[in-house]
Amino acid sequence: MNQKQKQTEKPSLEYYLNLQYPVTLYPDPERGYVAQIKDLPGCLSQGETLEEAMTNINEARELWIETVYEAGDEIPLPSNDETYSGKLLVRMPKSLHRPLVDKAEVEGVSLNQYIVYLLGKSA
Repeated sequence: MNQKQKQTEKPSLEYYLNLQYPVTLYPDPERGYVAQIKDLPGCLSQGETLEEAMTNINEARELWIETVYEAGDEIPLPSNDETYSGKLLVRMPKSLHRPLVDKAEVEGVSLNQYIVYLLGKSA
C-alpha cells in the first residue's frame, strides 16, 4: 500500500461504533421519552422509560452508523462543548426585562446570574 492509499483509507466501522455521541432526551406528550442524536441526521428513537429510550437510541445509533458506513457515505464526528461559547445575546420586551431585574435584585444576584438560574431550573 502506498502513502496516498494510507492517507485516504477511512477509519474502521469499529472506530465509528465506539465514538460517544451526545444524546438529547425529550419527554413525549403521549408517554415516555424521545431520544435523538443530533449529530446523526434522522437518528431518533423512543422508550417508555429513560432506560428504555437510552437502550433504543444506542441500538438506533449502531444501525445508523452501520448503514451509512456500508453505503460508503460520510459519518459525522460527535460535536463537543467547544462548539458552544456559553454566550448568548437575548433581546426581550421591556415588560419582561423590568420584572426580571426586580426579581434578581430581590435575590441579590445579577440579572445574568438570575437568568442562568431560571434556564437551569427549566432545562
